[in-house]
This record gives sequence, structure tokens and C-alpha cells, in this order.
Amino acid sequence: MTDWRKTAKITADVVHFPYKATEKVKMAKEVYVWDLDKTYLDTKFETLKGLVRTAFEKPIEKRNLPGTATLVRSLRDHWLQQHPSTDFPIFFITASPPQIAGRVLEKLNLDGIQPYAIFCKDNLQNLRPKRLWRLTQQVGYKLQALLQMRLLLAEDVRQVLFGDDSESDAVIYSLYSDICARRLERSEVRNIMKSFRVVGQQMDAILDLQARVPNNDPVEKIYINLEDDTDSEYYIKFGRRTMPSFNSLQMAADLFQDGRLGVNQVVDVAQDMVANYGFTPEQIERSFDDLVRRRALGAPTVAELVPSLIAKNLLREDYKPSVEPREITQKVGDRVYELEGSFEPWVPERIDYMHDYR
Repeated sequence: MTDWRKTAKITADVVHFPYKATEKVKMAKEVYVWDLDKTYLDTKFETLKGLVRTAFEKPIEKRNLPGTATLVRSLRDHWLQQHPSTDFPIFFITASPPQIAGRVLEKLNLDGIQPYAIFCKDNLQNLRPKRLWRLTQQVGYKLQALLQMRLLLAEDVRQVLFGDDSESDAVIYSLYSDICARRLERSEVRNIMKSFRVVGQQMDAILDLQARVPNNDPVEKIYINLEDDTDSEYYIKFGRRTMPSFNSLQMAADLFQDGRLGVNQVVDVAQDMVANYGFTPEQIERSFDDLVRRRALGAPTVAELVPSLIAKNLLREDYKPSVEPREITQKVGDRVYELEGSFEPWVPERIDYMHDYR
């Protein structure tokens, strides 16, 4: 492996690999932030054996979660259509060690993706008896990485965040939002972090970063891949801004609703899942119908997507949603914020981080 320290910026266990000039990063008005492990790649490192296997995998051996590569390329293509002569502003955060950042970058490049930066966790330093518990504790690391990233971005930037349910990403992203917006007292932030086993030195670093980031909420939308098959209703407490999804098709359909993808690109994601990952049209139909039942997709979105999915044999020719799709009642530009019958807040005034109600 190459000497990764020559190209990295290291702050405690957060290792930042920048691939774009600082000025270009600062110009982006909307950025995509993707958790790599179990959200983009099918990564397993909960055990020492898994961490070692991940470290020595060749780029071509790293496996995507179904549809993720097509989804990110589709977002890239749509972005470039809307913003010609720019780069697609995407960042990746991973708990994989920095020693494999070059392999991660090569894998992303194989998928047609050139990230603005990758943030890694210097996890190999935790391979000591008294620190093994820190291998799978990601709250402090990811909060610090997100806040360090925030300092690199424009004051009015909007962030679309992608995570999963195996590493408390809904907690991390929502707490990051609350920290940036100063919705919580510093003592509350400290208590919450303590409950998630964030160590004192990292806690101080996070609070120091809070004092330096702009006083606003940069988080536009949060997508949580239900890798562990968590009940989607658990996420109600995080507000409608947080959307749990069971696969890439569900993310793609919602991204289309918000004007971030085209119809054909949603179809491309579904076709990839069927052709390359063994999904059946019946599973595609259940996934799509689940979004309608959960009041995630509005009637205009359903009306636009269904004919194209039927035309590609991804839905039955006589498919009709099992419940009547709701009308969109609040929209700003292309972004949908509310459907008829929605009662949960978009962003709650307060989130109970320290208790789960599953």
C-alpha cells in the first residue's frame, strides 16, 4: 500500500483525502454526502476478520449494494445536465482505514465517480485490547468528519445525506443538523454524545468545530438505507426530512420527486437491480407500492413514474397503487416538503436521541 499520509489531512482519527481544489469545493451550492459502508458498498468490518478482509480486497472485488452505482451515476448525469461545466459534488465518509483509501478511490473511479473527497477513520490504531470497542463506535468520528467537511463548504450550502441503519446514521445526521443550527445547548450536545460513547477529547473537538461552522442548518434531506431491516416507523421521530428506504429504487423515486433525477434514470436503477442483483418485478412493485403507502410519493410523481416502469416490465401492466396516492401540498421549486395528510414535522424542534421506541 502507498504512504497515504502524503496526501491526507489528519485530525485525530479523522483522515481527510481531498481530490478537488479548495476554491471549487467552496463554490458548490448543493453537495451529496454518502456513507460508503452498507450504504454504497456491501462492506463488513464489525469484526477484526472483517476489517482485515476489507483492507485487502482489490477494488474490483468490492461489491456495490444493489443499484447504488447506477443511482450515483444517474445523480451525476442529472447534475451535469443541470449544471454544465461543473463537477458532480459528492463526498464519501467511511469507517474503513485510510490505508485503503487508494483502493476505495479506484473502486469509485471504476464506477464512474470522481469524489470531491473521502473521509476515513484511522481504525487500525484501535486494534489494541483496551480500544477494540471503538472499532464499531462511529458517532464521534462521523460527527467530527461532517463538521470538518462543513468548514470547507459555502455558508449557504445544502447537503443531501445518505446513510444506513447499522451505524446510527439517522442519529448522526440529525444531531449534526442540530449542532449546526444550534438547536441544542452545548451541555445537551455533550450529554447526548456521552450516551453514544463519544470520548472526551473527540467531544471537545466537536464542540470546538461547532463554534467555527456557520450558524445555520445545511441539511436538505436524509436517506437511510435499511440494511438491517429496521422498522421504517422508527424514523418518524426524526421528521419527514429523514426518509428510510429499503433499496436504491426507493431512493431514486424520491430523488425524482425532488427534481434530482429524471424518469429514465429511475427506470435505469430498477433495471440494474433486476438484471444484476436478482430482484424480481414483484419485488420492484412491492418497493414502489411501499412508498405510496408510507405517503412518501405524491400523486403527480406516481402518475409520471408508473407508465415508464410498466413499459419496461418492471410493474404489471394493470398495476395500481394499493392506496390512493396523496396530493402534494407544499413544494418549493422542485423540492417536495409535504403531502396531503402529513402530520409529522419536516424537522422536529426536539429529537429524543437517547431513547429508542422500536
